[in-house]
Amino acid sequence: MTTRPARLDHRFDGPEDAPVLVLGSPLGADGRVWDALVPALAVRHRVLRFAARGHAGSELPPGAPTLTDLAGDVLALADGYGIERFSYAGISLGGAIGLTLALDAPERLDRLAVLCSGAKLGETAAWHERAAQVRASGLDAVAEAVLGRWFTPEYAEREPEVAAATLEMLRTGSAEGYAACCDAIATYDVRASLAAVTAPTLVVGADRDPSTPLALSEEVAAGIPGARLAVVEDAAHLVVVEKADEVGGLLAEFLK
Repeated sequence: MTTRPARLDHRFDGPEDAPVLVLGSPLGADGRVWDALVPALAVRHRVLRFAARGHAGSELPPGAPTLTDLAGDVLALADGYGIERFSYAGISLGGAIGLTLALDAPERLDRLAVLCSGAKLGETAAWHERAAQVRASGLDAVAEAVLGRWFTPEYAEREPEVAAATLEMLRTGSAEGYAACCDAIATYDVRASLAAVTAPTLVVGADRDPSTPLALSEEVAAGIPGARLAVVEDAAHLVVVEKADEVGGLLAEFLK
């Protein structure tokens, strides 16, 4: 780790004595993106949602974080509640955190679900450029473009209130927190280590995802021994919102 663990904004749902399921969210978002899935998931699990460092009410310690740091934040959160083992589902940045957890602390994970993510996300230089843009101009400089990748045009037109609320979440976040996580993603690459993942793994991709194209999910599923790939059709990046019922069903079946 390159920085100390951050105190993370988080909330629990579900029975206190149930197995723990941790949910990780995309860059620029927080646990609210899981709202539609939590009621069903919390029937059989103690659901723990967190916001990555620098997001929502989570602390942003000084220094340049890596994905190992972001995963370490989750472990520190679990340690604080005496949670030794848990299942984990994460989308986008949250999925990258999950893969890092599976490699850095395999003894802690029961099951892993990686949604619309990858073993490497985009190009290093592009992430550093986005970080610099946000630091210079704020989140308004990228929010509209990000939203355009998160939902299909049809969904955004059909659900304008959801799209507006999601845009507001993006716009009102911490620019420095967003930029710091961009820099962390820039150095993230676990492609050569996928075969070392031992947790039972579900990989979910979307056929119209411009942020993390389906090929990235296919690469993760092919690289992890025994992993299952599920493809959500007619959905963009934020499948936990756009296709909440379908994704919720996939997760419920996988976590049985």
